[in-house]
Amino acid sequence: MSETKKYYENKVAVVTGGASGIGLALCEAMLAFGAKKVVLADINKEKLEGEAARLDGEYPGNVLGLICDVTNEENVKDMIAKSAAFGEGRIDVLFNNAGVGLSGLFEEQTTKDWEKAFAINFYSAVYGIRAAIPIMKAQGGGHIIDVISGIAFSPMAQQTMYSATKAALNGLTLALRYEYWDENICFTSATPGTTITAIWGENKPPEGAQTAEQSASRILEGVARRERLVLGDDGDVSGATNCFNPLTAEGVDAYLLDVARKRRSGEWVV
Repeated sequence: MSETKKYYENKVAVVTGGASGIGLALCEAMLAFGAKKVVLADINKEKLEGEAARLDGEYPGNVLGLICDVTNEENVKDMIAKSAAFGEGRIDVLFNNAGVGLSGLFEEQTTKDWEKAFAINFYSAVYGIRAAIPIMKAQGGGHIIDVISGIAFSPMAQQTMYSATKAALNGLTLALRYEYWDENICFTSATPGTTITAIWGENKPPEGAQTAEQSASRILEGVARRERLVLGDDGDVSGATNCFNPLTAEGVDAYLLDVARKRRSGEWVV
């Protein structure tokens, strides 16, 4: 048995944004590894009901779909409570995966736009963490994974809100890792890498982008090793290694400036 499979076997897991993309791939993979219970939390009722029913057919009694608006703290608290009840009092693994890709010109973004951005990409995780910690403390430990983005390490022009929210989430996660280490609650930041999901919207995913299943596999392996930061592909490894390294500043500046100029001309590049 692989160490990754062993880690998720008999675990109770909750995944926000679990009805599609990387969230759904995480749920499917953990069930295949032998997770005891998996909760898919999502705001898309039709998609959630369909995917939860499909997975419950494959893993009878092991799957629960819960409608949840992760920008509403009471919704999140209720979802976590129902998840724990489904898991017979336990939540071993929480993936704060729900989020959106955000783009646009800074001068055109209002304060309300910024508040919405932080509500979905940052505060949603705060709400999940707050609700899960008492359960994990009571059971003697757990693992919380916040899905960030490689943009936290390579902040790009016309993605100021996405860069800022994901960088904030990374900072929160890594600080909490040490705050709760001695209580056996592990925190991990995970980037999905460049992955083919709905987050691209009308933009075509870059050539060579991986599948959601490939991304989920890499994330789950790193989480099973209780890594501090799981990097979803080699591009994210490069970004995390170089972006804040003074020795590579000139090259990083040149690359990100080139991206900015191409985007300004109408060419969406990453």
